[in-house]
Amino acid sequence: MLDKKIAALINEQVNKEFYSAYLYMDFANYYADEGLDGFAHWYEVQAQEERDHALMFRRYLLDNGERVTFDAVAKPDKVFKSHMDPLQAGLEHEQYVTSLISAIYAAAYAAKDFKTMQFLDWFVKEQGEEEKNADDLIKKMKLFGGDSKGLYMLNQELLARVYTPTTTGPAM
Repeated sequence: MLDKKIAALINEQVNKEFYSAYLYMDFANYYADEGLDGFAHWYEVQAQEERDHALMFRRYLLDNGERVTFDAVAKPDKVFKSHMDPLQAGLEHEQYVTSLISAIYAAAYAAKDFKTMQFLDWFVKEQGEEEKNADDLIKKMKLFGGDSKGLYMLNQELLARVYTPTTTGPAM
């Protein structure tokens, strides 16, 4: 059995990860409306990955004898005025998710819950990659987004992203 505080934090993370998926689908909708199908596709794939993360956290709870409860998924409330806005919101959101996972890790450390710490190690690494990817998109948009040909090429690059279900996730 997990420490009740840790179980509660992980259950909250399940719901936060589903919100992340919902948020990224909102970003995808924005870009689809703007005619940037590559950007829309990139965030659709991102949403699938976030859903996978939610399911990994869910499975960890279930495998450790904990009940999972789902909260309502909040409606994303961002209003975008430029193509850069979702990218910046994405980086801010990934930094927020990193802080949430760090808080769970800190609670597991305090409780000497080494199994949960080991489980979370994958997510710590993943968040580093997520933040880098979000930052890289911002850098590319700053470099190429102001030029229509550059924006077109960046859109094509993002369209080529392939969803790969997580098979190297944390051991449960």
